[in-house]
Order: sequence, then C-alpha cells, then structure tokens
Amino acid sequence: MSTPIVDLTEKIAALEAELEAELAKRRVELRVGLEKGRVAFEEEILRRHRELRTKLSHYILRAHPLVVLTAPVIYSLIFPLLLLDMFVTVYQAICFPAYGIAKVCRSDYLVFDRYHLEYLNALEKLNCAYCSYANGLIAYVREIAGRTEQYWCPIKHARRVIGAHPHYAQFTDFGDADAFRAT
Repeated sequence: MSTPIVDLTEKIAALEAELEAELAKRRVELRVGLEKGRVAFEEEILRRHRELRTKLSHYILRAHPLVVLTAPVIYSLIFPLLLLDMFVTVYQAICFPAYGIAKVCRSDYLVFDRYHLEYLNALEKLNCAYCSYANGLIAYVREIAGRTEQYWCPIKHARRVIGAHPHYAQFTDFGDADAFRAT
C-alpha cells in the first residue's frame, strides 16, 4: 500500500481519537458520569431533567398528524431488522470460525442507554431504543460484511464508495492484479 494512503488512514484515526476526546469533555461539562459502566447523573441534574420532560399526553396530542400516520410504517421495519439480526448473527457464528475471521462483538454495536435520560417521556424512550437498535444493528452488520469482504475480496472499487467500512482503505487497488495475488 502506498505511503500517502497509510498516512491519511493514520490521520483519520488521530482525528477520530481527538473527536472522542472532545465528546468526552462535553459529557463532563454536562455532568454525565459512568459508574461501573452505568450512566449516572447528579440529583440536581436529574431534577432539572424531570422538569423538562414533556408529558406523554401532551407529546401525543401535539404530534403532527403525518407523524402519527407514518409511525406504523417506521415501526414495521422491526420485522426485517430482527430477521437481519438473526441471520447475520447465525452466519457469523457458523462461517467466521471456519474462515478464521475474528467475530464481531454484537454488544459493542447495540447500545441502549438513552432510557437513563429523565427528560424523555416513555414514547420518546421507546423511539430512542428503536433508533439505537436499528442504527446499532446496521453498524454491526456493516462490520460483519466488511470483515467478510476483507477475507474474500479485498479489492477497492473503481468508483468512489460512500461510507466505506474501516477495512476498505487497506484493500488492494482496483486493477492491481499483482498486489491482489500477492495477498
């Protein structure tokens, strides 16, 4: 792999670490803490959060009619998401050991912590859990697919790939047959 690509990959990793440090500073400013892996707020913050919670009845009554009408469409996706989750998890459990690919830890991708936010009502917490599941699942599936591609076909595409997985930068260049066969 060429040095400029390695350099850029290292710069991206450094920027991601810098971004995470800034996000951690912001959590400190908001007085969000973790105690034994669980979210913890000071009592004063919890009290203020409870004051800012919208009552469920007000939340529902003030909802835009199109939001109410489209909610079943959004939530109907739970079925294909659950099927995807099941199939990909089984695929990984069977195939990754056979190929010698390190398994992806599902719990690293599925994060459910927004229910600790006292300023959310029950429906908002349900919505947050749904989005956490959907986005976490897609990230989990993407990592499994990325590791699979890295094993079977680590070749970059001729066209730009939007949102490529983290392994993509290390793939051989499109059209570089010698580098591909050398791997």
